[in-house]
Amino acid sequence: MIILRIEHKVSNFEGWKKVFDSDPLNRKKSGVKRYHIYRPTDDPNFAIVDLEFERLDEALATKAALQNLWPKVEGTLISGPQVKILQLFESKEY
Repeated sequence: MIILRIEHKVSNFEGWKKVFDSDPLNRKKSGVKRYHIYRPTDDPNFAIVDLEFERLDEALATKAALQNLWPKVEGTLISGPQVKILQLFESKEY
């Protein structure tokens, strides 16, 4: 599994979530199989998103699309976006 992790400040979490839900990149068509949204307990204006892919090329293409999208909303909706591509190494349930 390949994970595209996105982290950034948001000016308003509810407003950011509405834009996320509008799905401007068409996550399903981009190859996203599942996503998780995290919010730090001590910072309600920060968002962490994990997008799960089966293939690295899909994650790389989505990363490039995000990097084209972010300049349009940086400073108003988000600030300081960071992105990493991770490969799941191990997972265990107890």
